[in-house]
Amino acid sequence: MKRRIILASTSPRRIELLKNAGVKFEAVGSDYEEDMTLPMEPKELAKFLSRGKAEAVARNYDDAIIIAGDTFIAFQGKILGKPHTEDKAKEMLSMLSGDTHSVISGITVIDTKSGKVASEAVETFVTFKKLSEKEIDEYIKTGNPLNFAGSYAIQAVGDKFVEKIEGDYNSIMGLPVFRVVEVLKDFGVEV
Repeated sequence: MKRRIILASTSPRRIELLKNAGVKFEAVGSDYEEDMTLPMEPKELAKFLSRGKAEAVARNYDDAIIIAGDTFIAFQGKILGKPHTEDKAKEMLSMLSGDTHSVISGITVIDTKSGKVASEAVETFVTFKKLSEKEIDEYIKTGNPLNFAGSYAIQAVGDKFVEKIEGDYNSIMGLPVFRVVEVLKDFGVEV
């Protein structure tokens, strides 16, 4: 059946990914305040944060399907969100250099009419080549790192930094659309 679908995000990447999957939706920003410091395992944290975003938007709709996602980097027991400063971005990229890290994307779908909720996490492994200080500094000068979890956008650095990806590329960009579409189908939503 046709339902009103709301993406609880104004992220250009999430919007583009969902559009490319053929989903008809509206994008509405969530006012949920993320707390990346909660003492939870990374996959549980990703589900928790995506659910918080979805619930914040769901409160405003009686009959809609709400989709929310949250993506961050997990490396050696640390959660890496957006760096917010160039120094922090350099620290993160230096840490990830020459190693493999996890990109964790939590997704939540809520049917506000029935109350049905599904949350899951998708983990993708990314291996960076050994990065020179010059490569890191040049990338930081672009301004991109400050806006992305782990200080990088896969679409901007893929051919320069990435040796290998194991898992869902779209998840690295912020939304594992294959899983989202499957969950929508499980909810009986036409996609």
